[in-house]
Amino acid sequence: VESHVQPSGTFSLAKYLAQIIVMGVQVVGRAFARALRQEFAASRAAADARGRTGHRSAAASNLSGLSLQEAQQILNVSKLSPEEVQKNYEHLFKVNDKSVGGSFYLQSKVVRAKERLDEEFRIQAQEDREKGRTPHT
Repeated sequence: VESHVQPSGTFSLAKYLAQIIVMGVQVVGRAFARALRQEFAASRAAADARGRTGHRSAAASNLSGLSLQEAQQILNVSKLSPEEVQKNYEHLFKVNDKSVGGSFYLQSKVVRAKERLDEEFRIQAQEDREKGRTPHT
């Protein structure tokens, strides 16, 4: 009569492998949790460093669909200068007019970029006004 009982050596090997797998999962889990906590802390610190201006600018980016950097690239401006933005906007709007063989799509991108930069100018002006009202200590 054959016995269907496994030898004790095979059972202890399976138990040993299961323990190794469990320990490995625990180590990886702890490392992941630690990395997640560090990422949250770094994110919180970055948000605090950005302050309220960053939140307003991010909200403007979400509304317009363009980031500040994208808008600056589209209008080919490196610094936020209302005069340079207006000059480049007028030029790019004219050259992309459909009546002169331009692209309506590119023209609309130029308009959206100008709107996004105008919103950034409004945000900066509001921040400057708020800073002017608060007493300097």
